[in-house]
Amino acid sequence: EAPPARAARSWTREEAVAALLRDRLTMTGPVTAAALARSLGVSTAEVDAALVALESEGAVLRGRFTGASTIEWCDRRLLARMHRYTLGRLRAEIAPVTPADFMRHLFAWQHVDPSSVLIGPAGVRAAVAQLDGLELPARAWERDVLAARVERYDPAVLDMLCLTGQVGWARVSSGPTQVVSATPIALFLREHEDVWLSLRSTPQVALAPHATSAGSDRVLEHLRFRGASFAHDLAAACRMSRDEVHVALGELVAAGLVFSDGFAGLRSLIGGSAGPAGHGARPESAGRWFAVRPPSPLGGSSEASDTDPRVSRSAAVEALAWALLRRYGVLFRRVIAREALSVPWRDLLRVYRRLEARGEIRGGRFVSGMSGEQFALPEAVERLREVRRSGPDDRLIAISAADPLNFTGILTPGDRIRVAAGNRIVYRNGVPLAAMEGDMLRMLGEAEPEVAAEAAAAAAGRRVPVLSGYVGRL
Repeated sequence: EAPPARAARSWTREEAVAALLRDRLTMTGPVTAAALARSLGVSTAEVDAALVALESEGAVLRGRFTGASTIEWCDRRLLARMHRYTLGRLRAEIAPVTPADFMRHLFAWQHVDPSSVLIGPAGVRAAVAQLDGLELPARAWERDVLAARVERYDPAVLDMLCLTGQVGWARVSSGPTQVVSATPIALFLREHEDVWLSLRSTPQVALAPHATSAGSDRVLEHLRFRGASFAHDLAAACRMSRDEVHVALGELVAAGLVFSDGFAGLRSLIGGSAGPAGHGARPESAGRWFAVRPPSPLGGSSEASDTDPRVSRSAAVEALAWALLRRYGVLFRRVIAREALSVPWRDLLRVYRRLEARGEIRGGRFVSGMSGEQFALPEAVERLREVRRSGPDDRLIAISAADPLNFTGILTPGDRIRVAAGNRIVYRNGVPLAAMEGDMLRMLGEAEPEVAAEAAAAAAGRRVPVLSGYVGRL
């Protein structure tokens, strides 16, 4: 028995135009509304109305897909397929470099290589911007890290940047308190202060139990309820001696609860000679002291208006993702092994995949021998190509073990070198060659006698005798 005949459907003109556009867009790729109108012999207004209807159904997407000056339209599935092909082609264009070449890239990228050092106040600010939000032992910042990146580093420049509100410092991580010289302290651009404080894993609203100074609670309470104060005002208001205020401020800084106007405040607590305050400097030279604001009350919420000073969790994670890319140029999981992050890699990975899909960063295999997904800034990809083309130059580069570029045992073979400001590592062509740990000199690789002597001198800071395979106490 024959099936019953179906009644012929009656199409309106609008429906017919939409049906034709749907079929046409599956074959044409990105195209403008004007071009579609000419090919179908209908008005541009009719095409615009039909495209909006198809867009509301999720069938087509609008954008500037080919860099055109006018809006283009494309079938959603076709666009996704084109995007996958494009990403695959871009990834295939990249030849990975060795871990040693990647270390050479990092030395140039972070201005540790003598050929790329920074100069003057602009250089100090650029170094801080690249290390934005990174925590390092307090004593290492000026003596080892900034001095390695800025030619003839002047501590007064960092003071000026802090006092003018461009740069700030504080402990932004949660953890046990310790002596101030070893306390992890972050330098950051003040415009990003809310980002770093909002990413704290635990609100630091009280002193750790072993912070035993009786005056710490009084100083903190005064700063929270009376606002910023000079050290001598704190002594008078809290009825404490200058030495007691000094001890209390040291405990509060180590707990991540206070900071000061200038870097001289931290320098005075460290008591080192890295800056103009020198050994024995007092907190009176630090300017005003402040209580650190608690983390953003938005927590995990992503709702925040443009005028709201609080930072949502999602916005803070994206800011962190960008900061890490600016710091290293190329990023993968092993690179952040030394970063004290409260954000898991999977959250950063979601951000990087989204940025790659938008064409803002590159994905691919940039460094050989490293597992997991890798992402890079476009300018870092070009720098990697330059490093590969230039070849090794046999230059020795010495850094502190507290430097963020201490990837010995992480990116390069061998044991890790303990993160301590007094330890030093010497690299040659991106490979660790010698290490000075305390007063122990250790050769990490084979080298000609004259090269080994130069490496030992760079690690120890003076000429020392070195025998083949030498490991000894100086």
